[in-house]
Amino acid sequence: MSFWSALAIYFIIWWVVLFAVLPFGVRTQAEEDDIVPGSAPSAPARPMLIRKFLATTVVAGLIFAGLYALWAAGFRIDDIPLPGPR
Repeated sequence: MSFWSALAIYFIIWWVVLFAVLPFGVRTQAEEDDIVPGSAPSAPARPMLIRKFLATTVVAGLIFAGLYALWAAGFRIDDIPLPGPR
């Protein structure tokens, strides 16, 4: 696997994990009773984006490391058993 392929795969994993992590711990402005004028009451009060970016980076790194270890061991997409004729 080339460096650019690995970087592209990590980038895709990072974005998928980010969208999975974004809703964790979010409280809306309505729940906090602190609605900023001109914003939706359902907007996050404190999104904690830096913490979520760091968590996303760590989790994506672990997932990528596991997938890379499988690739280095010789497993390929064709090794996954699928139903139906081959």
